[in-house]
Amino acid sequence: MEMGKISNSVLNKNTKFFLESTNLSSLSCDDDKFSSLSMSAMLARGEVPEVHRRTADNYMVIKKIYGAPVVQPRINNKERALLAKYDFNPLEFSTIKQINEELSFLKRWSMSLEKNLRADANEIIQIRAKELKFLVASRYVNVTSEIYQGYKALERYFEEISKY
Repeated sequence: MEMGKISNSVLNKNTKFFLESTNLSSLSCDDDKFSSLSMSAMLARGEVPEVHRRTADNYMVIKKIYGAPVVQPRINNKERALLAKYDFNPLEFSTIKQINEELSFLKRWSMSLEKNLRADANEIIQIRAKELKFLVASRYVNVTSEIYQGYKALERYFEEISKY
């Protein structure tokens, strides 16, 4: 009998730990969202490639003048293939953590000595800006889950690096 009570006690503790860790990983807590979005701001504090600044400035100017970007086309198959080449999800299916990691890669790749990698990184940041404009213009209707909020990280990054 005591053996059963001990194993139930351990099981309850493990279940409680699992539920707490699941809640943390799904970003259901407001503090987790803040710390993840502040990571985007920290990425902007380091050395930022000029292409990133120009892209962010373009996005922010349009946002301040029009309030929201005018209707933008979706990304085409060639752009989607470039994202897939580097194993990146479309923006509407990306988490904040994925976008933060992607931004750190893109920053390093934009300063790479390898010409093709640098060109791809610069094109990917342009694609991401295009995706963000489309999501904002369509009022985020393509975002299917509260977990996929990578667009917030990208927008925060653009706000931090833009001079406008």
